[in-house]
Amino acid sequence: MKYPSVFEFAFMSTPTTVLKPRKSPVQARSTATVEALHTATIQVLTRDGLMRCTTTRIAERAGMSVGSLYQYYPNRDALLTAVLELHLNNITACVEKACQEGMGKPIAESIAILVSAFLQKKFKNPEESKALYSIAAEHDGLRLIVMMRKRIVSAIESMLHSAPDIHIDDPELVAQIVLGVLDGPARAILEELTTPQVEANLSEQLILLLRGYLQQYKKI
Repeated sequence: MKYPSVFEFAFMSTPTTVLKPRKSPVQARSTATVEALHTATIQVLTRDGLMRCTTTRIAERAGMSVGSLYQYYPNRDALLTAVLELHLNNITACVEKACQEGMGKPIAESIAILVSAFLQKKFKNPEESKALYSIAAEHDGLRLIVMMRKRIVSAIESMLHSAPDIHIDDPELVAQIVLGVLDGPARAILEELTTPQVEANLSEQLILLLRGYLQQYKKI
């Protein structure tokens, strides 16, 4: 199934209704209960698909009653939205951490750190990524992905700005291009549009590509 990229999402209208959980983990008796619901949701979604991903099946998988589930989330869509947000936030936080690690380093080194972190997190659980991105357009994904994209672009921009061996007049623009270079091939792999050889060599090729692109900004 084809799903929109972060860039396609950026040009879509944002839903005005945001589905929120009834309780936050802080308010709940146990954060573990919320985590169990999130895990069960992903398991049911990846195993049975969206049509069969019901609150009954999720509650059963999590080892609780449907009534207990409804204490935290008013319906299935709110739960799916929460799981999608957590997934996207984890990817974003990983990229932000990598960019922080690359701060002040030569651009060749910082780009390698960024590419490695991005791909490792993106493909840590490909089935989960496929399942969640396939439902993103219907479950507040537009707002969430645009929000996360802004965070990632900002982190990459800061890393580029800190590199001692390059100078970029418009680091935000370049950061968006860097993210596009990372996102496009990763999305193609998740959509199974490439060969195993592409996935096996993707990290090395992306590093070469981005280093070559950023070479033009080397200080003389």
